[in-house]
Amino acid sequence: MDELIINICRATFHDEPAKIKRCSVGLANYVFIVEIKESKYTVRLSTEKNAYNDTVRLLGKLTEIGIPVPRVLYCGSFEQYDYVVLSYIEGEELWAVYKQLTKEDKKILAKEIVHIQREVSLRLSEHVEDWTWLDFVHEILDRAKVLIEENGFFETEKVIRVESQIPILQMYFEKVEPTPYLDDVTTKNLLVKDGHISGIIDVDWIGVGDVLTFAALTYVALLNMGYDTDYVSFILDEMDADDIQRKAFLFYSLMYCVDFMGERGTKYKDKVVEVNLQIIDRLNDIYDRLWNEWRSL
Repeated sequence: MDELIINICRATFHDEPAKIKRCSVGLANYVFIVEIKESKYTVRLSTEKNAYNDTVRLLGKLTEIGIPVPRVLYCGSFEQYDYVVLSYIEGEELWAVYKQLTKEDKKILAKEIVHIQREVSLRLSEHVEDWTWLDFVHEILDRAKVLIEENGFFETEKVIRVESQIPILQMYFEKVEPTPYLDDVTTKNLLVKDGHISGIIDVDWIGVGDVLTFAALTYVALLNMGYDTDYVSFILDEMDADDIQRKAFLFYSLMYCVDFMGERGTKYKDKVVEVNLQIIDRLNDIYDRLWNEWRSL
């Protein structure tokens, strides 16, 4: 695939890259970092037609309101691939630096990400039709159930137990409005440099609904890595989450835990999400911990 990247660089920069690095992330896309004349750029590829139309539109909107996202430099198609070339933002993803962060660092990052989310919610608008938050919740759980059945590494009963708790929060879910927010900014896609957020990457869509889900997804990711969850506690405090919101947050954490279970062993493009006995035991332990927390509320 390096030859393809070289050809795209020739067509866009009229030069060849000195270095090409395939990123380990990017399950839905092929992602590369290229270096041309001592400057770095991100190249993303997809076999899907018009794959980056929404990406280009959203990055433009986010740039306008001051959100630190990459700039779109070029986009087009080459052979059977659509591509987008983006400016490169310096920094490490949150998961890569988390263990080196102090509590004060985490508090600062939590304050910054909540500010970013509020800006997105207040200043962006996304048109949605035939939308309810309950439909979204059911969609996540239905997908988890299907993938768990197909892959066979976990018990679908765990999803069914979570589904059975929906009536407890039904009135809360019914009041959730289609508010825009960045729903995939978790331990990944959030770049950190010198103790501050330096950028947000891999923005292909904007979530609409309850912003608490990004905190819950981050929470499960941190538990899955065996890290402390102070950062998420600071996020909830910064959001002034009340008792019912914290209960919803815990439900979303269970929802994403079974979502993680469903992804294990699933193939995306040319990659299969890793699964082994250690991962299975860890996710089962996380589920049990979250379930016990939920039942104790």
